[in-house]
Amino acid sequence: MLAPNNTTDDQPAFIFIGIPGLENLHIWISIPFCLLYFMALTGNSILFLLVRTEKNLQEPQFYFLAMLALTDLGLSLSTLPTVLGTFWIGSHQIGLPACLVQMFFIHTLSSVESGILVAMAFDRLVAICSPLSYSRILTSRAIVCLGGTAFVRGAVLLAPLPFFLSSFSFCRDNILSHSYCYYPDLLTLACGDVTFSSAYGLVFVLCTFVLDALFIIASYLKILTTVLRLGASDRGLRSMHTCACHLCTVLLFYLPLISLAVMHRYAHGTPPLLYTTLSNAYLLLTPLLNPLVYSLKSRQIQAALQRRLWVQRVTAGE
Repeated sequence: MLAPNNTTDDQPAFIFIGIPGLENLHIWISIPFCLLYFMALTGNSILFLLVRTEKNLQEPQFYFLAMLALTDLGLSLSTLPTVLGTFWIGSHQIGLPACLVQMFFIHTLSSVESGILVAMAFDRLVAICSPLSYSRILTSRAIVCLGGTAFVRGAVLLAPLPFFLSSFSFCRDNILSHSYCYYPDLLTLACGDVTFSSAYGLVFVLCTFVLDALFIIASYLKILTTVLRLGASDRGLRSMHTCACHLCTVLLFYLPLISLAVMHRYAHGTPPLLYTTLSNAYLLLTPLLNPLVYSLKSRQIQAALQRRLWVQRVTAGE
């Protein structure tokens, strides 16, 4: 099943092994993966279309939610070919150019999602702490700038990584730990001095995910103090309810991300099943659960979805 190392070729090949020890069950494991991808793609598509078409959702917080749905769609589509290829049809090999392209999109979109979560935290901070200035601060131009900044930051900071990796030769077995191309995973297979590339990856993490997480924590500490001053009033309860969805989204994104980063650096003896589960949870569960969280928690989205379903039912009846 595993191809030999191709270090003599101009373009080395990399091997996805799926779940070691469970190779005979990969075809069955592909069934839940197909279902999860279908649900993630469908849920985020519906969420994006609702925000775009429903007038009651034409608000800054829902615009950011639409950006989040688009980013989750991109994340799902970027990993779908290799994950399903590995588990469903047994396609375990990928060339270096395709691997670098997939790696770029995965890490860029992860950075964009982190930036959008920051924008959503800022939206809630202004809405709760400075409600009278909300419409003046969160203008259409400000929304576009926040979303555009998240995208440009991710793309610019990630652009050097494929060039770093393409300059190395690969002298090991070229067997990847994940079912997709992940920068730290590829870096461990590179020959030569990878100190600068490793340091750049660390700086990227510090300048994006760590700073974003600190801003989100600071925002919610400020929100919490404001809500506590409001006491048990209707406004305080509404404020906590609107923040619940975003907090769930933040936890869904950062917990698998942090767990995977720690395992890559310190937990080298991790069982393959746990390692594979967390690596797929990092990029699959977040796009899957975000639409469910907002659909269950946001009354406005529930109402918009019910109206859309009712219109379709009436149209079909005619």
